[in-house]
Amino acid sequence: MSLPHRMTAERRLPSRAACRLLACARLAGIALAALAILLPLRAGATDVADRIIAVVNKEVIMLSELRTEMEPERKRLSQQYRGADLRTRLQQAEYRTLTRMIERRLQMQHAQTKGVEASDEDVRRTAMDLQQRGTPVNIDDPNEKKALKEQLILMTLENREVRTGVMVSDADVQRFYQRHLSLFMLPEEYRISQILMMSRKGESRAKLRARAREVHDQLKKGGEFDDLALRYSDAADATRGSELGFIRQGEMDPLIERAVAALQPGQVSDLVETADSIHIIRLDEKKTAQFRPIEEVKNEMQGLVFQEKSADRYQQWMTDLKSKAYIEVKL
Repeated sequence: MSLPHRMTAERRLPSRAACRLLACARLAGIALAALAILLPLRAGATDVADRIIAVVNKEVIMLSELRTEMEPERKRLSQQYRGADLRTRLQQAEYRTLTRMIERRLQMQHAQTKGVEASDEDVRRTAMDLQQRGTPVNIDDPNEKKALKEQLILMTLENREVRTGVMVSDADVQRFYQRHLSLFMLPEEYRISQILMMSRKGESRAKLRARAREVHDQLKKGGEFDDLALRYSDAADATRGSELGFIRQGEMDPLIERAVAALQPGQVSDLVETADSIHIIRLDEKKTAQFRPIEEVKNEMQGLVFQEKSADRYQQWMTDLKSKAYIEVKL
């Protein structure tokens, strides 16, 4: 038997992604992307006997509504999982979806008490913006128009009650920088030059390797790297001594990067064979990994701190709304 109850703290926790979806949006483009994600789901509900599955104050949520909203996720999970694993994941998705629906219903009720609305002109203008960004919206469809209007109302409400009150101080930025130093680390950089040997028409791999080995032997006997690059390299920059400039760790072919990482400035690698070529690499200079100074990333961090504080404030706001509401779940 299902008994009326308020949702416990554990049951009313939404996923982090659901909480941050609207709470973290600062720019118009991000907000429009959120709207696109939350447009009405067009898949039809599975034919089942309908019933009430949740009561939110004086409103109800029907099983058919949950099934309709769950349908895209159900299809996605059904393509990836089977058996007990599928059942478990569907149950988890069902809980997350119902939680999201309850929260939306609470927010819309709160918006009504605060007199927050969206005009038809607001809906039309937003639909046009979404369409220009590649998201098809048909506001002639009553369901799509209603969903879009709802999301505009929710964004206006959250701007007023969540994001407007978020302030970012220099102390907040400093603390964030210290907690997340790894976000601002620049990887090692290598300034390198290369002699690139590519297969000629009809040339076997063995012959290519022999040509490259001959050039490498000349280097070992004291040949000038830049001169040999000019004479033998197939690289487009051979006339400049095949200097590639600074390249960050992670931006090179892994085989080349491993060879470079083992060198000291001034040293030349052995032959490095990739899919269609052979490289001889000289390390000219190495810059060790370092942190970007806080002054350089301050503006970037202010945005990140704003998002973090907005998400925390959103969670607190939702907890407060739920604590004042009557919520009965009948799943």
